[in-house]
Amino acid sequence: MTYCCGILVRDGLVMIADTRTNAGLDNVSTFRKLHIFSNPGERIVAVASAGNLAVSQSVLSTLTEGMEDPDTGEVETLMNAPTMFQAAQRIGKAIRMVHATEGPALKAEDIPFDVSFLFGGQIKGSRMRLFMVYTAGNFIECTTDTPYLQIGEHKYGKPVLDRAMHYDVELYEALKTGLISMDSTMRSNLGVGLPIDVLVVRAEVCEADLNHRIEAGEPYFHDLRSRWSAALRAAHNNIPRPPYKTQSESKH
Repeated sequence: MTYCCGILVRDGLVMIADTRTNAGLDNVSTFRKLHIFSNPGERIVAVASAGNLAVSQSVLSTLTEGMEDPDTGEVETLMNAPTMFQAAQRIGKAIRMVHATEGPALKAEDIPFDVSFLFGGQIKGSRMRLFMVYTAGNFIECTTDTPYLQIGEHKYGKPVLDRAMHYDVELYEALKTGLISMDSTMRSNLGVGLPIDVLVVRAEVCEADLNHRIEAGEPYFHDLRSRWSAALRAAHNNIPRPPYKTQSESKH
């Protein structure tokens, strides 16, 4: 299992992904799930993956090596896509290609073809965009109404984003909220864990403002986790007890 989130605000883009994979309690490994493709000043795009690790790696390898267009002979990659929308289409195309070659073998072993991606970034001359690509290769785009998307084990981190995130949040405040969302997920699901990869990109810059890995024991993230837990306890204690009484209490 994994957890990845992408946040698109007015100032730019935040993408966060954990690195834990497991195939049972005694087979836990670390693999990078946030992959960055960039030509500084011209384009920067990032892909975060969730689901079957072998499938997601095959899709990423297909995108890196490129797919030949039968009509033009062009080798299509994320780095030569003319628009973010067409780049998202290429991710969907790569998923369907991998499914055509590996899907039957997985089905024969009763293994689901399970993969999803977050894809975000900017190409010079066009606006910054964020997409979520599904197993079938279709996708949706992030909007200003709900400026975040999640894949993987998303349910524990979603309430934090629902309450705190909006399009005008400052970029590094968005990062902080995303890290709290990640911590909430890690607290409730052992399938999500450190290290955490983080990418921050400012709008119209087309290069990384921050490309960082949070390791176990890092002081800031440890402090964030402690402060968030303390803040939740304090908020709970500051809310008055419910005024409701049982029937027996009401008679006295």
